[in-house]
Amino acid sequence: MKKLTLLFASIFLLVSAQGYSQMPESELTGLAKIKSGAQSKRISSYDRSGGNDDRYANIQPGEELVMADIDGAGIINHIWITIAPPPHDLSRNNIILKMYWDGEEEPSVLSPIGPFFGQGWEEEYAWSSLPLAAGPSGGKALTSYFAMPFSENAKIVIENQNDRPIDAFYYYVDYVDLEELPEDMGRFHAWYNKELTEALEDGENEWGVLGPQEENPDGKENYLIADIKGKGQFVGVNYFVDNPSPMWYGEGDDMIFIDDEVTLHGTGTEDYFNTSWAPKILFSHPYFGYGRVNDESGWLGRTHAFRFHIQDPLYFNESLKFTIEHGHNNCLTLDIATVAYWYQDEAVGVPEIPGKEARKPMPHIGAVEIHKWRHEWRKSKGSEPDLWGNE
Repeated sequence: MKKLTLLFASIFLLVSAQGYSQMPESELTGLAKIKSGAQSKRISSYDRSGGNDDRYANIQPGEELVMADIDGAGIINHIWITIAPPPHDLSRNNIILKMYWDGEEEPSVLSPIGPFFGQGWEEEYAWSSLPLAAGPSGGKALTSYFAMPFSENAKIVIENQNDRPIDAFYYYVDYVDLEELPEDMGRFHAWYNKELTEALEDGENEWGVLGPQEENPDGKENYLIADIKGKGQFVGVNYFVDNPSPMWYGEGDDMIFIDDEVTLHGTGTEDYFNTSWAPKILFSHPYFGYGRVNDESGWLGRTHAFRFHIQDPLYFNESLKFTIEHGHNNCLTLDIATVAYWYQDEAVGVPEIPGKEARKPMPHIGAVEIHKWRHEWRKSKGSEPDLWGNE
């Protein structure tokens, strides 16, 4: 009888174990798993006196604020920030966000705070994705859910490069304190770039409107989103483009060079961002979309597209160079800025970012400017009263 009882008990345990192993995995089932050796902690700007002045105030031009300086192992899993005054008085392009991991002297994250959180051109607007969002009210709440592991130390700093003080800076940095970080955890990196791209000698000949269009077989003059040395995975990009023409800006292909061997060659800018047919509509999927679109004629003006590789990271063993054309065969003058996000097997310093003057958005081009150009064209044609526009 004992043997029979043990047999039934063994069968029950086996079936139970098999049933548990077959339980579907998801983020929500993962929340139910009890963790050992982990403790949630927070650093914030709360009023240490017990009052309600929960901010760092009067951060002077050139001054740095250390948001967090954490010793030990852990994972930052949530950051929230809001700032005053608004962008028309205080440029988010000139508040620089820096993150350092494990005692490294060079930052692994280096970006203006606005573009890092998906807001370009010194503007505030609401948008959302899975890892990043700018929420109510009016896009003033900047939020990150990127996992940011560290084994020895994590340091987050902002630098005020504006010519006036930051009146108020509120923030949370939430993290999990660990006894030891698993060895296979990468280090989070992010890098900002910006360029006023240049047209070709034959002009901005997109769609061949000025004549036969040349080819771009190698991508040497493409806009640079990231140039990474090491091992890791690329996980996303915020892409901000200001177009001074109503012509569609997005014929440029993405060209991604992995380990100097593999080229991931796309079919157009909108295609890389998981959209199609030259869209001009606000759209937010957790992994991709348009956080801002222009309100001018055609594709004139400012557009913010985003793409996060949550289910499809781009893996590399030695290097990854991510480029994109500015118009087919790089024929368009565009004001492009990007923030690239990736993980590496070790913390490394990212390159310097464009300086304060280079980060300034280009002046707005709209209907008035185009009408002035038309006036100059009319004068070049002798100012005949019935000139139409295609003479």
